[in-house]
Amino acid sequence: MALIPTDDSNFETTISQHSLAIVKYYAEWCGSCKLFAPKYKRLSGDERFQTIAFLDVNAETNPEARKRGAVNNLPTFAIFKNGEMIGSVSTSKEEAVVALLEQLQA
Repeated sequence: MALIPTDDSNFETTISQHSLAIVKYYAEWCGSCKLFAPKYKRLSGDERFQTIAFLDVNAETNPEARKRGAVNNLPTFAIFKNGEMIGSVSTSKEEAVVALLEQLQA
């Protein structure tokens, strides 16, 4: 599935349209965010996770979406099931994001 750029204006609608979603919160200045971007894109195309929507949110310019993900550090990855956040992790390690994706599918 392609990455879905999301902002405050469409966050709630986008989250509610997908029963399973992961959101990557990033900032333009964040070096770890930039390094993780290709991995996140690759994971979005992984067959194991084809039922999950992959959203991208700039945490600097979208305070409401940032609040929904309880973001304190970047990058942060939050998983949502039926519009409710059920977990998150602040990391730049692919294994941690994969574990979060697997938790979402459980």
